[in-house]
Amino acid sequence: MEFKAELNNRVDYIEKIISEFLPIEEGKQKLIFEAMNYSVLAGGKRLRPMIMMEVAKLFNNFGQEVKPFMVALEMIHTYSLVHDDLPEMDDDDYRRGRLTTHKKFGHAMGVLAGDALLNYAYEICAEAIIYSQDMHAAARAFEILAKRAGAYGMVGGQTVDVLSCDNELDRDTLDFIYKKKTSALLEAAMSIGAVLAGANEEQLVLVEKMGNKVGLAFQIQDDILDVIGNSEVIGKPVLSDEKNKKTTYVSLYGVEKSKEISKALMEEAIGILDFLGENEFLKQLFISLIDREK
Repeated sequence: MEFKAELNNRVDYIEKIISEFLPIEEGKQKLIFEAMNYSVLAGGKRLRPMIMMEVAKLFNNFGQEVKPFMVALEMIHTYSLVHDDLPEMDDDDYRRGRLTTHKKFGHAMGVLAGDALLNYAYEICAEAIIYSQDMHAAARAFEILAKRAGAYGMVGGQTVDVLSCDNELDRDTLDFIYKKKTSALLEAAMSIGAVLAGANEEQLVLVEKMGNKVGLAFQIQDDILDVIGNSEVIGKPVLSDEKNKKTTYVSLYGVEKSKEISKALMEEAIGILDFLGENEFLKQLFISLIDREK
């Protein structure tokens, strides 16, 4: 219960930070601001900004300069979900228990809302660099975010994922998709938190490895929940991977073996965390990612 209380407190804190950056719903383009805010305020774990904050704390330097990057990363994550839900991608009507953006505002606004969130994230980062006390660190954080979100990261993983539909994949290809599509933004969260907190190069290498392992374990748990999860708890339909004929860890190895792989990856990540420093909340957060029900 103590971890859950701390988790809820952090989510509330992050929600307040996000609210400070949301666009005002006014002007001739008011509808796009409404769609953007609807998407961002749909709830969720706020996992990526939370991890960024906790990694900065791991290096004893969580300050104001981290906050805009927390928001920017969450907006990029949100845009990816908005586009994921489109008919051309996963074709989902519900996310987190309510209508997806394109179902609420129409297909065109779903596309534009995702586009706007991505660009707004970069606006936030650009302004953060201008007013940063360490412009080099802030610029490096922006570079990490842009690369992990783009064709060398999340979009690259999404591309291979789309091209692989209806095809049976080997584990190497599946790992490539997961490491780009899911791990990339979790790596970004950790690496940006470390960079802005002043971590050295050796520490940054370890942080990136930790992010990769956490991201892969997290995605494998998603695979598991798509088979054994409760749609009312998850907030979206289950068995969508089967419907879309996607290869997953569960289709390759079954549920129990997938659980073992996910657990082993998270144990390796926690080993790296323990080597880097002490953050008990972050350790419990990692553990919760493979014990979660949604």
